[in-house]
Amino acid sequence: MTAVPIEVIALADERQVARSNKDFARSDQLREQIAQSGWIIKDTSEGYLLTEAPPFVITAHLGAFVDQRADSISETTVVLVIVDGWPEDTHASLTALLDHAPSHVRVLTVDCGNIDGAGVVVHELAKVHQNLDEFHFTQTLAELGWANVINAAAAVSSSEFFAVMDLSTIWEGDALTPLLEVFADPQVALSGWRGVNVDVSQEWREFTSATAGSVDAILGYFLIARTSVAREIGPDPKAKFYRNADMEWSLAIRAAGYEVVIPEGELPLRQERHHGYHDSDPEYREKQSKKTYDRLLQKFRKTPEILHKGKDHGN
Repeated sequence: MTAVPIEVIALADERQVARSNKDFARSDQLREQIAQSGWIIKDTSEGYLLTEAPPFVITAHLGAFVDQRADSISETTVVLVIVDGWPEDTHASLTALLDHAPSHVRVLTVDCGNIDGAGVVVHELAKVHQNLDEFHFTQTLAELGWANVINAAAAVSSSEFFAVMDLSTIWEGDALTPLLEVFADPQVALSGWRGVNVDVSQEWREFTSATAGSVDAILGYFLIARTSVAREIGPDPKAKFYRNADMEWSLAIRAAGYEVVIPEGELPLRQERHHGYHDSDPEYREKQSKKTYDRLLQKFRKTPEILHKGKDHGN
């Protein structure tokens, strides 16, 4: 095991002082210096832990990511995949996506913490796939925040369309082209694989599965938006966890006057175990999900006119 250089320890100690003084700008600068020296600092209850950096470039924080790459990803469609562990799922999901995506797609991966070596899997795939961009952070997804990652990725994308895909989603064919067809209607701003509608008879406390056509919300397993709309109306930055945040985001887009639509027919997609839900910390999952749902109700329950005009709202 390589000993931590004295100068890196000095930077880490200085960062501890900066954090104690709530000088977070200086703390971020020092984290970046430590990363440039080939080490990763992880905050712990006892102070910090230093480990050797993996074989890829690490970006200090989401602000630096946006500053360095704003508007730089310009293919017709960008597909964001957030990697928060699960190396086997990471390999299977990204490989299937890269095998089946049309040539105009750019895959943007944000690796949160290289958990269990998932970031290394991304790095190895990026070596052989020119349409895969990799970005790595030492922070976990809980530290970065689900919505913050999406908003940052939208900010660096100047593509016409911006998609978000979960690691549990596996492509078995071209799932994108049927989705893009619904955007021929200029009022459509959001589409995706699976949708839901609000059950107003339950005081908005339940959502029901939706069929093709106009829907209230799209689930985050695979969704796609006009990039201009995603940048204007992104998910609420308070949403640290995905659950209910995808529905909150959809309703915000509807509230702005846009249509949210699921295409006709089955898409060539399947879902494997959704680790992001089933294997997340139950206490954290329920706490963050409740916060988001309570916020959703506060924002939208008094404006039922934003819902789609069908008759499947539980009336």
